[in-house]
Amino acid sequence: MPTTPTLGRSLPRPALRTIRLLGLLLAVELALVAGYVLATGSAILSVRHAAYPFVWVNVAILAVRAVDVPAPTTRRSAVAGGVAVGYLVVLGWTSGLIGAGSGGALSARLVPAFPGWGPVVLVDGPISLALVPFETIGYLSLSVLVYVGVARAAAGVLSGLVGLVTCVSCVGPVIAAVLSGFVGGASTAIVGATTGAYAYDLSTALFVLTVAALWRTLGLGR
Repeated sequence: MPTTPTLGRSLPRPALRTIRLLGLLLAVELALVAGYVLATGSAILSVRHAAYPFVWVNVAILAVRAVDVPAPTTRRSAVAGGVAVGYLVVLGWTSGLIGAGSGGALSARLVPAFPGWGPVVLVDGPISLALVPFETIGYLSLSVLVYVGVARAAAGVLSGLVGLVTCVSCVGPVIAAVLSGFVGGASTAIVGATTGAYAYDLSTALFVLTVAALWRTLGLGR
């Protein structure tokens, strides 16, 4: 009598490990959200905005976990490290995570916020940092993928620069610059839409697209 194959028998081990890790991540994230809501009495006004940080975090963790990150022991890997650090700095600067500081004494504090959006780490001094957890993790993961790609001397590494437009602060200006020659004054309304209610929709989609583009172009899954 034929039997129905179980999930464990029908899927390869790497896929099963990925599913289990994703399940664990989702369980932890739901617990964090529930704990925050109960502790603060907050209400979730937008489910999608509450979920976006976890999309970034989960995609970032799964992508980095699935690649072999070479140790920086060769000249090629050292160059790759420099490219990745520069890429991370550019992403951080254009997104507002990194900026010019006040020049005063170094100070740091935590600002509580909804899980994923916070707690935000604020640092001031020679430089200014405003480290939003999900963006910080997301941009770190993109930099790791770029590092792996450059270390492998893979072709098409510049496709990783797509990640520059995942920052919320530059989505509107980039779109406006592209469209201004075609729609004239109407671009102002488009900027308002992309930097307002739908800014994080667009930036989340572009982040996932960037990870997918790096994965495919650089052959990171091989």
